[in-house]
Formats: sequence, C-alpha cells, structure tokens
Amino acid sequence: MQALDLLLNRRSHPRLKSPAPADEELANIMQAALRAPDHGSLKPWRFIVCQGLGLKELGDIFERAAIANDLSEKDIARAAELPLRAPMVIVAICKFLDHPKIPKAEQVASACCAVHAMQMAAVAQGFAGIWRTGHYTEFEDVKQAMQLDEQDEIVGYLYLGTPMTALPDKPLLDPKQFFENWD
Repeated sequence: MQALDLLLNRRSHPRLKSPAPADEELANIMQAALRAPDHGSLKPWRFIVCQGLGLKELGDIFERAAIANDLSEKDIARAAELPLRAPMVIVAICKFLDHPKIPKAEQVASACCAVHAMQMAAVAQGFAGIWRTGHYTEFEDVKQAMQLDEQDEIVGYLYLGTPMTALPDKPLLDPKQFFENWD
C-alpha cells in the first residue's frame, strides 16, 4: 500500500478477528512506534502487547477497576469482555520523563504519534485496528495494575486484528473548514 493512500484512507475498524499481526508483521509495528517524533530522544513510551491469556488479564484489570470505581452493573459485566473484541490489544503508555525543555504535553503527543504509527503499520500489512480510550485510561486502579508511575499516562488501547467486514466509504472532509492560509 502506498503511504499517501494509507494516510488518505485511514479508518478505525471496530470489528476485528484473528489473526493478529505476528512475527515480522508485529516487529514492523513495533519499529513504526519507535520512529514516532521524539523531541530530545527521550523515548517517553512503554507498550504492553496483550494476546491470548494477556487479553483475559487485561479484562480482569478492567473488571476490578469497574467495581472499584462504582460503575453500573452493566459496565462491570462488560468490563472483562472489552479486550476480547480483538485478538491483540497494545496498551500505549506515556512514560513521562522530567525535562526542562520538553513538557509533558509534548511527551504525550509523542506517545500518541506512536499509536498512530502502529495502526498505520498494521493497515499497511493487511490488518486493521481501532484506538480506544475511555474510563480505563484514567482509572488509578488500572494504572497501578500496570505499574505506572504517578505522572505516567495511558494514552490508549490499540486493538489490532483482521477486519471482519468491509467498511463503507467515508467521504472526504473539506479542508477549507479546518485550514486557513496566512499569506
């Protein structure tokens, strides 16, 4: 797939099945993440790749957090199943490093760029994915279970796999609504 086609047709794909990326495909996805913009070469990232029993473990963490944070019975019942919506989930973490010239926001942006790069690398190799956030990026219980430091942030969960269905075409947006020229 050509790089421009990949970027112009980027889509989130919520319905995923096996197989997930493996071996060289997964290695390419990891390398793409590590090429994200990174002011000062701080490498402010940490990633947890969940597959197989790892998905169940992630679901157990979500379920415990749902209970501890008084979510509804419906949300508690659903929590353990959330990671099972794909054969692979990559937890993306901004591992904040105190630096006098590189603020936290820039380090979070770098981690977010890494997630985007991973999704694009997956799509370029015939897979699909969706980047999810929500309660489970914020709950302290989840952060503690993943051994994050207080200043670290979960920037999202990248669900990866093979698309179950084709998505309908998505119309292009009008750039004039979002861009202005200062000539």
